[in-house]
Amino acid sequence: MAEEKTISINTTQLFKQKVGDYAMLAKFRLSFLVVFSAVIGYLFAGRVAINFTHIFLLSIGGMLVTSASNAINQILERDIDGLMKRTQNRPLPTERMNILEAIMAAGAMGISGIIILTYFFNPTAGVLSAISLLSYAFVYTPLKRVTPFAVFVGAIPGALPPMIGYVCATGEIDFIALLLFSTQFLWQFPHFWAIAWVQFDDYKRAGIMLLPSEGGKTRTSAIQNVIYCTMLLVISMIPYFFNMVNLIGSAVIAGAGVIFLWMAFQHYKKCEDKTARILMFGSFLYLPVMQLAMLFGKI
Repeated sequence: MAEEKTISINTTQLFKQKVGDYAMLAKFRLSFLVVFSAVIGYLFAGRVAINFTHIFLLSIGGMLVTSASNAINQILERDIDGLMKRTQNRPLPTERMNILEAIMAAGAMGISGIIILTYFFNPTAGVLSAISLLSYAFVYTPLKRVTPFAVFVGAIPGALPPMIGYVCATGEIDFIALLLFSTQFLWQFPHFWAIAWVQFDDYKRAGIMLLPSEGGKTRTSAIQNVIYCTMLLVISMIPYFFNMVNLIGSAVIAGAGVIFLWMAFQHYKKCEDKTARILMFGSFLYLPVMQLAMLFGKI
């Protein structure tokens, strides 16, 4: 009886460990934020009545494609993940999961996600999701070891989710779709560079240099955040001038943008890890606030 109980406990622990490993492979929390952006894009289109079945399918399809991208990223970077403190406990560097299992999981998730977005929505959404997966996994990921320009390349698939959500609702890549893409594209630079500043030593240990200046943690890198936050503030106000978002929503967007810019400027003035960390957490907060203000302020 005691032996059966022990076997049951061990089986439960193994199951929990396996679920946790797949969550790490998929980067579940990051994938959730990506899906959130896609749903915002879908709802912002507002061409049809809200279809909760479609929102569910978009969420599942988006989650699968994003999870596949993250999984391939970890497959290709399993050697350097083992060198960095923040990634050394992932399932591949610890060998809790073998490469073949990870490849099969990534393939199943990626193909399933693209099929869902193509079949239940439209081919354009499917093509965009495939571009997002392939460019992130096979262009951005290897480029990280070569040049800081990888951040620019990675910002492209990173900015596609709200556009994909919009295209799922409309079937069109129009001015609004490009605007949704542009705001998330510009946001990613201060977001990525703040993370790269905070994690500089870890990245350097693994041979990855993502900060925009050769000197790394310098004012030259910090001023780039100010420049991109300024451009982001300007672009984010376009919906107001084109009567897409009302005054209240625009005021929230402007306020969030000014605060985000102020964080970037404070980091430029002090060039400290503390200010970079504040900017990093500010970037996590800014994006959903801005997108929700666009959605609820939609005219």
